[in-house]
Amino acid sequence: MGIIDNLQAMLGRGQDSPLLRYSLGNEYLKQEDAAAAAEHLAAAVQQDPKYSAAWKLYGKALAASGRPAEAVTAFEQGIAAAEANGDVQAAKEMRVFRKRAEQALAG
Repeated sequence: MGIIDNLQAMLGRGQDSPLLRYSLGNEYLKQEDAAAAAEHLAAAVQQDPKYSAAWKLYGKALAASGRPAEAVTAFEQGIAAAEANGDVQAAKEMRVFRKRAEQALAG
């Protein structure tokens, strides 16, 4: 069994958590399945709205899925979460990613 299979099995056993969803999203992004990644990362940030790393990856997954408007929104929420947590580096990175998503929107 691969990593995704193991993580999906954990989810199937009811072990749902923000970290599990983040891990699934990260693995799906590595496999270039941005849509599946976005689904799991959306669950991660819904379960823990303060999870700045999940917001960052969620925005990246949305951007990779061709959903730049949603990516901008995710990055904005992630920046707010990161700033509230004192995570200056994550906020800085998400500002860069947000700018790229805004440029993609502009065409």
